[in-house]
Amino acid sequence: MSEDYRIVRAARVEPLPLGSVGVRVRVPLSGCPSRRWARCLGGRLTRELLGHGAVGHLRLNVNDIVEGNEIVLEGVEANEAPFLACALQRAIDDSNRASRDTHRTRPNVSRQEADEIADTIAHGLPRHP
Repeated sequence: MSEDYRIVRAARVEPLPLGSVGVRVRVPLSGCPSRRWARCLGGRLTRELLGHGAVGHLRLNVNDIVEGNEIVLEGVEANEAPFLACALQRAIDDSNRASRDTHRTRPNVSRQEADEIADTIAHGLPRHP
């Protein structure tokens, strides 16, 4: 079953403890994504942010980026917000598209071919008693 989520309200911002940089941003989604969709979002957002100095203090835990029906980002600074907003929207769109495409695409090899590759690798690895 494909998943499709969108941002439904303005983000909530929470201050972080004294000594921390930036704020925590909670972005409400239209539902509670599966773990698979959330991991996809984390990976796609990471890809969007790679190489951009504007996100220097952002702490992005790609495995726990979604809590319930919210995307949670920590360490967001004011000067990062415009760039981050665009990157986040692209990552959400890509995750929705990937969710739809996953269910429509056929595998590139048969199950038997995949198992044969796995067996070849397994037999080539050293065995430890």
